[in-house]
Amino acid sequence: MTPHLREHWHWYAAGLGLVVFFSLLGPILTPFLIGAGLAYLGDPIVDRLQRWGLSRTLGVVVVFLVLSLVGLVALVLVAPMLYQQSIALLKNIPDWLAWLQDTALPWLGLSLPEGVRLDVQGLRDIVAKHWSTAGDLVRTVWAQVSQSGAVFATALANLLLVPIVSFYLLRDWDDLVAWIAKMIPPRHLPRVAQLARETDAVMGSFLRGQLTVMLLLSVLYSVGLALAGLKLALVIGFSAGMLSFVPYLGFVVGFVAAMLAMLVQEQALLPLVWVAVVFGIGQVVESWWLTPTLVGDKIGLHPVAVIFALMAGGQLFGFVGILLALPGSAAIAVLLRHAKQQWFASPLYGAPPPDTPVDPPPTP
Repeated sequence: MTPHLREHWHWYAAGLGLVVFFSLLGPILTPFLIGAGLAYLGDPIVDRLQRWGLSRTLGVVVVFLVLSLVGLVALVLVAPMLYQQSIALLKNIPDWLAWLQDTALPWLGLSLPEGVRLDVQGLRDIVAKHWSTAGDLVRTVWAQVSQSGAVFATALANLLLVPIVSFYLLRDWDDLVAWIAKMIPPRHLPRVAQLARETDAVMGSFLRGQLTVMLLLSVLYSVGLALAGLKLALVIGFSAGMLSFVPYLGFVVGFVAAMLAMLVQEQALLPLVWVAVVFGIGQVVESWWLTPTLVGDKIGLHPVAVIFALMAGGQLFGFVGILLALPGSAAIAVLLRHAKQQWFASPLYGAPPPDTPVDPPPTP
């Protein structure tokens, strides 16, 4: 053990213990992380209101009122349509099963076992035939429903906690930043402040731009699929737009779901062309205009690296890890850029930086 570690081992142990402590508290951290993210996104708006003469608390109240009004209007406009499409989805399940049994499976050269049919009466016959094991199934389903009720109550409590956490963090954001700066050793403060400014520039612009891209894609896909005649346009379009924060995931999921839904709805090939046109236009608009204009190369990571970060965060810390994956990736990208500069300047590298001109070899 080096003298430095022997002298400061308790601080390293405290830091490690803090990491373990927060990892154990993962299930209850979600509303606090979402609240912190909302406070981070809203802080520039409140700072601007302060420059216009409003107090910090009044600026936070104005931001919350405006966001609440926008959310309420969106809920009033969108929720009834989502409800109607969800009911239509449930009502169409028998028709989809009949289409699967009578059209799709024969077209693929497949068939159901003898005596099995995918309709209401066929499902009743299957349940009656296996009634001896149905009791265990019912008990299992009931246990899951009971657990789901507890999960729903917890999710509702977390949802109500998010605005409370956001309000207090947003009100005291500048004080929290000043407290963190005070805790950093003075000799390291200039370097840490530089890294923090760069990380803030990368992360803030990326998150705001990505959220805008997600909302615009949701509107584009929903309106396009509705014009194409798809009954589930809002559900599929909104889901595709919201999943677009993972590169190509929203496009793939939305395209496949819309194709299947349109095929079952119309049972014809021509409407599928319009679905393909909608998602083709969406991809062109996203790749050539939305992402370059609103996001650009803000995070500095390859799409594969973004996918890996999301999967790694989910594997290590669950949903909390997914929430932290992209902000953490932005911070890591900044650190890697500084590490690359240090590497090029180090004696171990032993060569001039890439931008330094190299003298040509002498002419023999």
